[in-house]
Amino acid sequence: MSRLPALLFLATAAPVLAQTAPAISVDTLRSVTRELSSDAYEGRAPTTPAEAKTVAYIIERFKAAGLQPGNAGGWTQDVPMVELTAQAVRPLTFTGGRAPVTMAYRTDMVAATYRVTPSIAVADSPVVFVGYGITAPEQRWDDYAGVDVRGKTVVILVNDADWRTPASGTRAGPFEGRAMTWYGRWPYKFENAAKHGAAAAIIVHDTEPAAYPWAVVQSSWTGPQYELDETGGHLDQSQVIGWMQLAKAKELFASAGQDFDRLSTAAAQRGFKAVPLGVAMSTGFTNAVRRSMSKNVIGVLPGTSTPQDTVLYTAHWDHLGRCDAVDGDDICNGALDNASGVAGLVALAEAHAKAGPAQRSIAFLAVTAEESGLLGSRYYAEHPVFPLARTVGGVNMDVLNVAGRARDFVLTGAGKSEIEDLARPFILAQDRVVGAEPNPERGGYYRSDHFSFARLGVPMLDGGSGQDLRVGGIAAGHAAAEDYTAHRYHKPQDEYDPGWDWTGAVEDLRIYYGLGRKLADTPGLWPNWYPTAEFRGVRDRSRAER
Repeated sequence: MSRLPALLFLATAAPVLAQTAPAISVDTLRSVTRELSSDAYEGRAPTTPAEAKTVAYIIERFKAAGLQPGNAGGWTQDVPMVELTAQAVRPLTFTGGRAPVTMAYRTDMVAATYRVTPSIAVADSPVVFVGYGITAPEQRWDDYAGVDVRGKTVVILVNDADWRTPASGTRAGPFEGRAMTWYGRWPYKFENAAKHGAAAAIIVHDTEPAAYPWAVVQSSWTGPQYELDETGGHLDQSQVIGWMQLAKAKELFASAGQDFDRLSTAAAQRGFKAVPLGVAMSTGFTNAVRRSMSKNVIGVLPGTSTPQDTVLYTAHWDHLGRCDAVDGDDICNGALDNASGVAGLVALAEAHAKAGPAQRSIAFLAVTAEESGLLGSRYYAEHPVFPLARTVGGVNMDVLNVAGRARDFVLTGAGKSEIEDLARPFILAQDRVVGAEPNPERGGYYRSDHFSFARLGVPMLDGGSGQDLRVGGIAAGHAAAEDYTAHRYHKPQDEYDPGWDWTGAVEDLRIYYGLGRKLADTPGLWPNWYPTAEFRGVRDRSRAER
C-alpha cells in the first residue's frame, strides 16, 4: 500500500479506534510496576536469582492477560550471556609528561573490557587523542586518518562533533547538528577504536553531551558487566574500555603540554588530525568470568488470516540490580526504568486480548539486558522467533509518563520512517501535537531496544509524552524530566510512588494500541523507512525476500 492512502485510511480510522478500543487498565500499570520494582526483585539484574522471579512474574501476567506462549510452545527465548566483573582494578597511570597523572577507579575513571579473559594488562601504551573517534566516509570524516593506533590508548570525546549546534539548527551539520547520531554513541566509539586496533579506548565524560552525570557512569560501569556469549570471546575488542572525568582529562592534556579546550574545538572541524600526546598509559585488572543463560519473555496473540505476519511490542525487564548505595539503599529498583514499560506491555496485552485476535499476529516481547547494551533485543533480532522479513513494525516502551497528561507527543529520532506518519492520526485524535525532541543531543533513538530492530530493517516507533504538560506547561514538564535524570535515573531513588499520575501514560498507551491494532488489521500495510534513512536498504532487501 502506498504511503498516502495508508495515511488517509488511518486519519479516518483513528478517532473510531479511540472510542471503541478496550480501556487501558491503570490498576495493571500500578500493580505490575509496584511489584517488579519492589526490593524483593533486587533491581532485576540479569542472570541473578532475581531474574527467575522476574521472568516467572511476567509469564504469570502474560497468561492472565490472555496471551499464548510465543516461542514454539514456550514462553521464553534463551539468551547466552557472559558476565565479566573487573576486580583489583589498578589506577590509570600516565607517564612521560610534565608530571605523572593518576586516575583512581570509580572516582576519576571506570575501566572494563568486552574480552572474555581472566586478566587484562596494558603497560606503557602510547596515548593518542582521536577527537570524536568517528570514521564516516559519507561525510568525508575520519578521525583516525593518518595515524596508527594499534596497541595504543585512544582518548575520545563523547557525542558527535557538531553537538554544540544551537537548538534552532537542530538538524544542521554533518552529524545532524544537535541531534545525536549513531556516531556519537559510546558503543560505536568503542567498536571503531577496536577496528583500528586500539589497546585501550577511554571516553572523556562531560555531562551535557553525555546527557547524564558521572554518577550514572559510575553505577553503570562498575560491578558485573554483561555481553552475549559468542564464539571467539570478543578477543577482537580493545583490552580496556572506559571513561575518565573531564577534570582529569584536562589535567592529563596539561601534563602532555596540550590545551584540552583548544584541541576539543579543533576536533569539531572536518579534517582534524589525531594528536599523539607523548605520554603512556598503564593499567590492569582481573576478571571474574561467569557464563549463564538469561531469558527474553515472549507472548503472542496469533492472527486469524495472516498469522505469519507479526506486529511487535517490546519493553526491557532488566535493571541494574545492586548498585552504589544512597542513604544505605543499594538496590536500583528501576521503577520507571523499566518496570513501568513492562507494565505497559501487560496492559496492552490485556487490551488486545479483550478486543479479540487481529488478522496478523501481535507479539509481546519483554527483553533482557537492555542496560548492558541492548543485548536481549539484539539477540532476538539476530535470532528472531518471528522472521524479521515478516515483522511489520512495532512499538518500544522504555519509561512511561507518570507526570500527567501532555499536550505534545515526541517522536524519538523523528524523520526516519513511515511508521511515524501512521502514528500521527492517533496523536491528533487526542488533541495533541507532535512535538520536537527536547534533548536530541542525548541520542535517545540509539539507546533503547527499538534500535536493535531498526538496524536490521524493522521500523519501530519510540515516542511518548513530551514536556508540555496540561497542568504546569513546559516549565513543569522540564523540571520533572531534569529532576528524574539528576536524582533518580540509574539510582536507588528510582522507586515506585503511589502518588504517580498515570493519565499521561494511559493516553500514550492508547496511541500504541491504536497503531499496533491498525498494523495488525491491515494486511497490505508494510511501513518502510524514508529513502534517506540509514536502515532503508536493509528493509528493502527483506521486503524482496518476503
